[in-house]
Amino acid sequence: MRRISVIGAGYVGLVSAVCFTNKGFHVDLSTHDPDKVEEVNKGISPFYELGLDELLKKAVRSGKLRAVLGRREAVLDSDVTFIAVGTPSKPDGGIDLQFIKMTSTEVGEALGEKQSYHLVVVRSTVLPGTTEKIVKPLVEGYSKKKAGIDFGLAMQPEFLRQGQAVYDTLNPDRIIIGEYDKKSGDVLVDLYMEFYENKLPPILRMNLPSAEMIKYASNAFLATKISFINEIANLCERIDGVDVQTVTQGMGLDERIGKHFLRAGVGYGGSCFPKDVSALIAFSKQIAYDPGILGAVTAVNSRQALHATDLARKELGSLKGKRIAVLGLSFKPGTDDLREAPSIKIIDQLLEEEAEVSAYDPVATENTRKILGDRILYAASSLQCLSDADCCILVTEWDEFKKLRPEDFTRYMRLPILIDGRRIYDPSKFSEKLRYVAIGLGRAG
Repeated sequence: MRRISVIGAGYVGLVSAVCFTNKGFHVDLSTHDPDKVEEVNKGISPFYELGLDELLKKAVRSGKLRAVLGRREAVLDSDVTFIAVGTPSKPDGGIDLQFIKMTSTEVGEALGEKQSYHLVVVRSTVLPGTTEKIVKPLVEGYSKKKAGIDFGLAMQPEFLRQGQAVYDTLNPDRIIIGEYDKKSGDVLVDLYMEFYENKLPPILRMNLPSAEMIKYASNAFLATKISFINEIANLCERIDGVDVQTVTQGMGLDERIGKHFLRAGVGYGGSCFPKDVSALIAFSKQIAYDPGILGAVTAVNSRQALHATDLARKELGSLKGKRIAVLGLSFKPGTDDLREAPSIKIIDQLLEEEAEVSAYDPVATENTRKILGDRILYAASSLQCLSDADCCILVTEWDEFKKLRPEDFTRYMRLPILIDGRRIYDPSKFSEKLRYVAIGLGRAG
């Protein structure tokens, strides 16, 4: 088996490294953060991702995964290097490539010391043209080697769902390979044939910019489906007897539409959709195109989280002095990620209107504390969060919240008012016992 190095110990990098190791590969995980090196080598994940902790411990115990400081050792000790560093947003929404540029320089410097062929694979989300016009010249310039001759170059976008990243790595729908030349693509295909064995998913090979564009087009489309159904949900609330869940059930049976990502709620968040849609908008404007649909997708999502506070205000009249229970803080279940989380937008609005906020999340409390400090109350359980509340807003659909019964709300809350921001409760059952308001649920006909 080829030896692998993964550059970047974040969400994509660490999950990829752990999964490769548990398939028998030797992996060096490269980071510039000494604390992460220490944590990973002790089998401790620096973030929460469903199923990752157990696999990480197993990988470290096997001796096949090690975290190293810097790039040189990782590159020299491997045959294939995956670049999985962050590509954050600039203030204008455009993509910030500082980490890509720095990493490409460092990989080039290390490759300058190697005699053998080495494949460099970009897994970071980058705009079309980045691998060929930025990564390639930097690696070539600092290595004094030629792409396609001395080293291979490929771009393989990731399609991992946070909270399901381990599963998605082991069971992908497809593998997209952007290749600089045939040999680069062949090496990567051979690698995945070893990884997946008799469960090899469909592989689509193409040029570099097409692979880069597929990632953005995919995320932009999924974000569009979410904003679209949230727009429909807001309409449904104004129509007697109409429930968006019934509407989506009927829509989803149409194979041209499909049921996935047609779930109304308080909007999308996380590290991918907001960033990638904004980057694609900025990129479009750079090449003289105005992406009207994408602008609307962003606008709908920006106001959707605050729709939950609007519903609470309609029930309470005023939020000032009211105690609001917020169930769920991470942007989705299975992760402790708060990037662009609807919960933060909702809480900021509640505090602005002088409400008292009590919040609970199974894994994201500490990350929330880093953002909000002591501006809110942090509950140790969902029931403690509900205690003496005038209204509850359900923000994240964790499984433990799905187990709550109407009696839990009526028993612990001062005023049993529930805003179901993720549609996880049965309206017929909950409406019998408390004031139940939900995204996309019209008035009783």
